[in-house]
Amino acid sequence: MLDSNPLDPGLLPLIPAPNGRREYDLTIAETTLRIDGRNARATTINGTVPGPVLRFREGEEAVIRVRNTLNEDTSIHWHGILLPPEMDGVPGLSFAGIRPGETFEYRFPVKQAGTYWYHSHSGLQEQLGHYGALIIEPAEPAGPSYDREHVVMLSDWTFENPYRLLSRLKKQPDAYNYQRRTVADFFRDVSRDGFSAAVNDRVMWAGMRMNPTDIADVTGATYSFLLNGRVAEEPWTGQFAAGERVLLRIINAGAGSYFDVRIPGASMTVVQVSGQPVEPVEADEFRIAIAETYDVIVQLRDDRAYAVYAEAMDRSGFTAGTLATRAGLVAELPPRRRRPLLTMADMGMDHSGMAGMDGMNEGEHHAAMGHDMPSAAPTPPAAVDEHAGHDMPAGASMTAIRAAGTLPPETPHGADSHGVGNAMAPMSTKSRLAEPGAGLGDDGRRVLTYAQLRAPRPWSSFREPTREIELHLTGNMDRFTWAIDGIPFDRAAPIEFAFGERLRLTMVNDSMMNHPMHLHGMWMELENGQGNRSPRVHTVNVKPAERVSLLVNADAPGRWAFHCHVLYHMEVGMFREVVVSTMPSEHEGHHDAQ
Repeated sequence: MLDSNPLDPGLLPLIPAPNGRREYDLTIAETTLRIDGRNARATTINGTVPGPVLRFREGEEAVIRVRNTLNEDTSIHWHGILLPPEMDGVPGLSFAGIRPGETFEYRFPVKQAGTYWYHSHSGLQEQLGHYGALIIEPAEPAGPSYDREHVVMLSDWTFENPYRLLSRLKKQPDAYNYQRRTVADFFRDVSRDGFSAAVNDRVMWAGMRMNPTDIADVTGATYSFLLNGRVAEEPWTGQFAAGERVLLRIINAGAGSYFDVRIPGASMTVVQVSGQPVEPVEADEFRIAIAETYDVIVQLRDDRAYAVYAEAMDRSGFTAGTLATRAGLVAELPPRRRRPLLTMADMGMDHSGMAGMDGMNEGEHHAAMGHDMPSAAPTPPAAVDEHAGHDMPAGASMTAIRAAGTLPPETPHGADSHGVGNAMAPMSTKSRLAEPGAGLGDDGRRVLTYAQLRAPRPWSSFREPTREIELHLTGNMDRFTWAIDGIPFDRAAPIEFAFGERLRLTMVNDSMMNHPMHLHGMWMELENGQGNRSPRVHTVNVKPAERVSLLVNADAPGRWAFHCHVLYHMEVGMFREVVVSTMPSEHEGHHDAQ
């Protein structure tokens, strides 16, 4: 049961751990909680949702004993933490899972600092509440100063059984999209764009078997959106004193929800992303993808209540917390915004690109739209390997591999449609890192973009990549199938990294959904045009029709997971195993499929 909404004073100073070892005992159980005014049967950690905040200091040894009282296997993955593969908590890779009645001891050195989180990697338990925050203080004081800190954990809750929810998506992928366009929207578009343009727009979307309101698979039609386990009507309240600089450690633990975060009446200074420091950036709002973490500092000068407002990306709902100088103060919430629409850019084309399609026959029209094209042998342009999952050659291609830290060029899509598991392929893909995202950036607010992120100082070692792996993020909304290169996990070969190599991982989003991609065990340096000050991330959002590239040092031997962090996308197949071998791969430097 929830308590009576106390005023949270914030995190207290961490007491040094005896002998440099910090220990926790966690119990995973099925518990009845009160969520959004109803009784909910949740998968809890020590009886709560979220689970307890686990705190460490850089340089300590973490010892975490996890007891499973469920009637099914469970696990905990330490998201973004560098550790041995057998401690990473992904059943079926380097770990068997925690069986009912068993206790598993996680033990690993804490080699980093920042804001992270932990969650189940077993089935759909994460949707049921199996997650919590993980905070690591630096060994020595570092970064901008602040007076107080709070953890802000965003998530989504459904009273439906998650497996029934997934079954419903497979039968009717738009089952939770209650925001489809109406006749009134059509006449509004006619008055704005003209009758012909409005009709052509509807015909095009029908041909794609897509709806421009398909922003999220699961929406506020079934989701209650939570902040620290509470809905906006019964908000979490964090304390501050007027004039204090407050650090907010914001974590998106949603199973299917992106959030647009702002504090009306106050600007934010972004100081960390993915637990890693960045050069401070002033912003009024930012979009946090699933599994990302952002640290922001706000200076709240007035003796009043401020809202921490997190609106679902598709505008189907929101959650909010309160920052207040004393108990009983209520923060004013901003008005709701209209839901955004997908655009030509989300298909990898614009209206000008449609001009040459009028004289096409039906097959040509579908091919140009990238719609249900038959598989074909790739015919890539020079210096670009468009057969998804293929390596760029290590020797002769050195002149083709661009400089480290630079943006990928706009690239036409090759002939490979990735099979029936993929509904479309954009005409071309390009970097969209400077774009705020659908529904943001047109109201005068300063919106953070990936292009603005910059490491505080140049990396001491910033090697050029010698190999490029290109992976296509694919899906078919009609069938609710999601995969990498059109191949679901159960039929895919591992992606091979050679220990010690420096490689470029390029992701091409062939779908019209956002995908938050997470690599376990290793950092990724996001190539956003900042050169040797490219920011390090463990999770990166890939927009529709976007081409994103990251640099990876293959410095962690073992078997690792790489997947989309939309829980239902991962569950149906958007997941790959990455194997970092201690010996060079037999495929290294060749044009072989992964």
